Amino acid sequence: MTSNQSPLPDSAVGDLSEALKEATKEVHRQAQNTEFMRNFQKGRVSLDEFKLVMSSLYFVYNALEEEIERNKNHPGYAPVYFPVELHRKAALERDLEYFYGPQWRQEIPCPKATRKYVDRLHQVGQHEPELLVAHAYTRYLGDLSGGQVLKKIPQKALQLPTSGEGLAFFTFDGVSSTTKFKQLYRARMDAIEMDDCTKRRVLDEVKKAFLLNVEVFEELQEMVSDSTKKNGRLIQEEHELHKRIPSGISNGSRPATYRNEKVGMSSHVSISDTSLHWGAVAALFLAVVAVCMYAI
Repeated sequence: MTSNQSPLPDSAVGDLSEALKEATKEVHRQAQNTEFMRNFQKGRVSLDEFKLVMSSLYFVYNALEEEIERNKNHPGYAPVYFPVELHRKAALERDLEYFYGPQWRQEIPCPKATRKYVDRLHQVGQHEPELLVAHAYTRYLGDLSGGQVLKKIPQKALQLPTSGEGLAFFTFDGVSSTTKFKQLYRARMDAIEMDDCTKRRVLDEVKKAFLLNVEVFEELQEMVSDSTKKNGRLIQEEHELHKRIPSGISNGSRPATYRNEKVGMSSHVSISDTSLHWGAVAALFLAVVAVCMYAI
């Protein structure tokens, strides 16, 4: 707890959803002010940096959803179990294959801060499952709020296919109305039976979840800074995006195989050409946890 945060009062906590929003105000500001996020806002970003974020998110969601499945019948989580509507692991797998190719599992890194986040998720899921709702709240509702805004920006900036390749993470096909679903989720959270002592532990855990996200982005910033120093300049990489083009389409059937082609764009992308687009993409992306909580 920082010096600017006051301890929660001993009186009744009230609705969990409102208490979570109130409890995260300070860490919300801290998440907004990470160097990684500020640099993205200034357009200091590359495709590799974006891929690093997506890779870290894969490890986080892999752990989160493993523990959710383990505890889907636990009374402290069961009311907010929405795998069809919210789970992101499968979507991230599709996106990472698109960006890295079929050997993506061997390509993606898991930095130390990401591993720390993953370890905490397993610790909670295996030993304190009543706290799992704090991590689900932090990630899913933020991504659901931000995903609707984010989807079109990288699609335009990178000339990604209109069919959605590389953007599955931002697409919630199981949610027809974001507003109504968030209202349902809040109501389900408030319906979880827990005493005030447990609620306070959940509130402490949601702060930890925010700070774990901050640590992940700060470490990614360090990785980017190290690469910049080694190269003596801002990273400007040549890159090819793997575009999965359906082959053998007949009568509208889903193809069984795909072939790779370059996306229809120059292989050399200058910062001056894309910095504003990528700055907007990444700043909004990293702000999902920090900002979108106030839309739930």
